[in-house]
Amino acid sequence: MSQSLDRLPALPLIVNDPYFSIWCAADKLTDAPTTHWAGAVKPITGTAEIDGQAWRFLGAGRAPAMETTALTVTPTSTRSTLAAGGVEVTIAFTTPLLLDQPDILSMPVTYVDISARAIDGQAHDVKLTFRASDALCYELRVFPEDPDRRESTTDPGYLCAQRPAMIRDSYQARGLNVAYTGRAHQGVVGHSGDGITIDWGYLYLAGEGDIAAEDDALIGRAEGGVTGDKALDMRFYIAYDDIASIDYFGRITPAWYARDGKTILDAIETFHTRRGELLAACAALDEELMDKAIKRGGEDYRLIVCAAYRHAIGAHKLIADENGDMVFLSKENNSNGCIGTVDVSYPSIPLFLLYNPEFVRGMCRPILKFASMPVWTYDFAPHDVGRYPHAIGQVYGLKNRGVYRWVHGLVFPPIYLYPETAEVFDLRGQMPVEECGNMLLMLAAASRADGDYSLEKKYMPLLDKWVRYLIDYGEDPGEQLCTDDFAGHLAHNINLSAKAVCGVAAYALIRGGLGDEAAREEYLGKARAMAKSWLERASAGDYTYLTFEKVGWSMKYNMVWDKLLGLNLLDDSFYEKETKSYLARQNEFGLPLDSRSDYTKSDWILWSASMADEDTFRALVKPVAHYLRKSESRVAFSDWYFTSTGKYRAFIARSVQGGLYMPLLMDKWTGEAK
Repeated sequence: MSQSLDRLPALPLIVNDPYFSIWCAADKLTDAPTTHWAGAVKPITGTAEIDGQAWRFLGAGRAPAMETTALTVTPTSTRSTLAAGGVEVTIAFTTPLLLDQPDILSMPVTYVDISARAIDGQAHDVKLTFRASDALCYELRVFPEDPDRRESTTDPGYLCAQRPAMIRDSYQARGLNVAYTGRAHQGVVGHSGDGITIDWGYLYLAGEGDIAAEDDALIGRAEGGVTGDKALDMRFYIAYDDIASIDYFGRITPAWYARDGKTILDAIETFHTRRGELLAACAALDEELMDKAIKRGGEDYRLIVCAAYRHAIGAHKLIADENGDMVFLSKENNSNGCIGTVDVSYPSIPLFLLYNPEFVRGMCRPILKFASMPVWTYDFAPHDVGRYPHAIGQVYGLKNRGVYRWVHGLVFPPIYLYPETAEVFDLRGQMPVEECGNMLLMLAAASRADGDYSLEKKYMPLLDKWVRYLIDYGEDPGEQLCTDDFAGHLAHNINLSAKAVCGVAAYALIRGGLGDEAAREEYLGKARAMAKSWLERASAGDYTYLTFEKVGWSMKYNMVWDKLLGLNLLDDSFYEKETKSYLARQNEFGLPLDSRSDYTKSDWILWSASMADEDTFRALVKPVAHYLRKSESRVAFSDWYFTSTGKYRAFIARSVQGGLYMPLLMDKWTGEAK
């Protein structure tokens, strides 16, 4: 039987937010148990009993696996078709992460549609069973390194060494059968960390069919006869009520959809009553994105776009602040668990600029809020606002004051309440040029998308400080960290200087958007003078160096804003030479980040490729798709991996993969400019 499979290192199934995130780390849905992105097993299984013989179509189990005949991953859906015993079973997971509908996007609900039909011309008796384990509701690990630590529940490394007491029930409501399960003890927003799963809230399964809460799982069933013309269908809504999502500077806030009192049942009912409309919207979005991706970069770029969509959005939680404004908080998955990190938001924004720039402002608001507090005494932008799910002030680069510990499970204290005299941060752990440039570029890009400059107007004193920092220190940065901090401190970083140049130009656009044309021209002039100096000192002829000490080389991904925003900082001839120089430096799985190592960042490759001509673009994109098809590292699309082996170095399921949409944003904005 012929097979048509979209191969990814891990297949997205339920990807709503950093906690409600279930994947199958295999080529097929029957090749591995389903897990959280961080690797904890969170079993979801599906079986089909065909004429008395049990077969498995989802997850791990004793029953033999059905043969997978097709598997398709689109931006919003993962669909698998399997066959056994003369019957074909199709299962689809669809999550309507519709950026133009924030209420829907923020509802932690996924459609699960299962259908069975005969394919051999015969009639068959079929029983379908879908099972979602209550393990989705608790964290079952011991931290940190020692797996045998079991002393007491007061051990800071201890979370849960055995399955906790659970409750479950089922009932009928709003025309649906509803079942739920969760911990008997609810410590809402009760921990913090990185590779860690939720330990509170309730898992729901709802639908019009047979649904029950049994033992340690929620179960949906259907049975009946099938023929070629008569199918057996199950339609479920799987949802997670986290009750409270984020500690936002001392306010325990629910998800965006619940800001006015809506409940998880309201969300499920919305998905039910608007089912046809929402699934049609998903199908239309999938078709639009895949069509544009194929036109831009062929099948390679289509696969990348499909792999990145739910991945990038699902690494965030959307809430409302005290004013009812959107706050969109990322989690640094498999990095350090920080929340709202600026240099994680920065690479992610192309996807959000394409569809709804308010999400980008939602990334900026918490940083602007914290930077305005007394404890932040610096004339540059912060790095983050806490560790997920606690947005309580920057935790990166804290001094050791005896109250801060990075042990996963522990919660950092309310840093935002500290006075300006506390001196809680270590300057060496900051990223001054990086974050100032990021914030100015993010704000300017959001306003370029829709013409709204109200957020910048509110915080102009901060932006004035940040642009001054870039002018004073960005032309030739000292030994500082940049977003690629995993590579360590680097003095005279040419790519970091490029961000400063573009950041000053972004500030000029902001001033122009606020009606100050004189300031716009003044700061554009400063940026162009910086760019001229930058090129003279960075150029090695046909490429640019890694540092102003004229050593090495690196991707100059930060210069993408020159072409994207039409800044006219450098001539087109520079971009042609620079991007073509990358081709000879590629390895099997892509272009290394720079000359220091053969590892890379996939988001930066796509940013760099966006500045190239079509042939160079496709040549740079192809190895990234090759990584997706061949990597032996069974993790959700890692953005940091080795270009020689295709093995991931670290970073799983991070929001930065929204940056893989930079080519489509470039097409849109440069097309509009023409």
